[in-house]
Amino acid sequence: MWRAAGGAWGRRGRRWSGPGPAAVWAVAGGGQTGSVPSTLPDGDAAPASGELPETALRGLGGRPFGFYVHVPFCVTRCGYCDFNTYTAAELGPGASQRDYADTVLQEVRLARRVLGDADLPVQTVFFGGGTPTLLPPADLTRILAAIDAEFGLAPGAEVTTEANPESVDPAYLESLREGGFTRVSFGMQSAREHVLKVLDRHHTPGRAAQAVQEARKAGFEHVNLDLIYSTPGESDDDWRASLAAAIEAEPDHVSAYSLIVEDGTRLAARIRRGELPMPDDDVAADRYQIADAMLGEAGFHWYEVSNWATSEAARCRHNLLYWTGGDWWAAGPGAHSHVGGARWWNVKHPAAYAQRLAAGTSPAHAREVLSTEDRETERLMLELRLVSGYPLADVAPRARTAVAAALAGGLLRPEEFKAGLMVLTLKGRLLADALVRDMVS
Repeated sequence: MWRAAGGAWGRRGRRWSGPGPAAVWAVAGGGQTGSVPSTLPDGDAAPASGELPETALRGLGGRPFGFYVHVPFCVTRCGYCDFNTYTAAELGPGASQRDYADTVLQEVRLARRVLGDADLPVQTVFFGGGTPTLLPPADLTRILAAIDAEFGLAPGAEVTTEANPESVDPAYLESLREGGFTRVSFGMQSAREHVLKVLDRHHTPGRAAQAVQEARKAGFEHVNLDLIYSTPGESDDDWRASLAAAIEAEPDHVSAYSLIVEDGTRLAARIRRGELPMPDDDVAADRYQIADAMLGEAGFHWYEVSNWATSEAARCRHNLLYWTGGDWWAAGPGAHSHVGGARWWNVKHPAAYAQRLAAGTSPAHAREVLSTEDRETERLMLELRLVSGYPLADVAPRARTAVAAALAGGLLRPEEFKAGLMVLTLKGRLLADALVRDMVS
């Protein structure tokens, strides 16, 4: 899930820490660099063939196209996690981590049949989870090779995998790099042991920085570190120490997300019992500003509300494809796809997913076709979060009063506004969801 500006109102009137509208789940293929929600939305019945509406196929190939691969396995479940993932004990019969790559290959072939003969060079591939690197590197590279064989990877394609720092070693990373992966994203979360303990993270402080160096030695030019702030028991100094450790590791990209307490998680239960305090919205806003200041001083530049990169080349092109309305096929249980305004999501459990594909039918659970108004609303919601901004010429007449108020209130940068773009200030990033809500209400 996106843990970023937007959400519940804080005591000082700042809107913060929320997941945003439910539609964002499907738009982003799941959110926090690709992870898939554990609860599927309602929708219309999806055909067993996987066939898409003719309207969705119009213009296919004229929009950027990417692939997301969800790997739903974890060694243990983190206390805050609400993603569609399974430990060995939770997996049950009918699904196998050992056979998972072969199952995904069936969906890759299905994707080619459904999308027909259109020339669709894949510009980005993202393996998310779960922990994709629990699979042998040969499985990940085999899936990537199948995507290349069916669709063709575009020249210079970005290929990312998420990884827990302790799920890889130098040999593993070298195998991925040799197999065509260009980018790796490590879940660091914090540099403080007591914070990691609250999150039920099992890597040791310092391991993430070591993994970054191993990735560099393996030939990865682009490396991301994910951080989480506002964990119960974390202080400002703890957060500054985590940022300092991340910066010192020298990745070229950092993502920072505010902790969201999801119903049904162990963390939510502990807070409900009074063992831990609920994260504070205003503290989260302060932590975001600390992150922006420290990362900015270290040469990182924000390009999406929760993401900073050292250069334009270091930006995550896969997530930019989501945020700018491209097409993508998402393989794996619970994964959300989008092509030409048609959105669908697969059955949730790995066993049901494998059974559907073994029977020669689509694993899609349900789908929806977005209206023109829905697509424009989501475009506003997503593009306004980007440093590239949203064109003033595309603002609906009913929203102009809200836009004028945002400019007067210091939420939009005046110079870009004069040039015809809505670009958020730091204050605007803290109030991004509220601004969108005002513009579409």
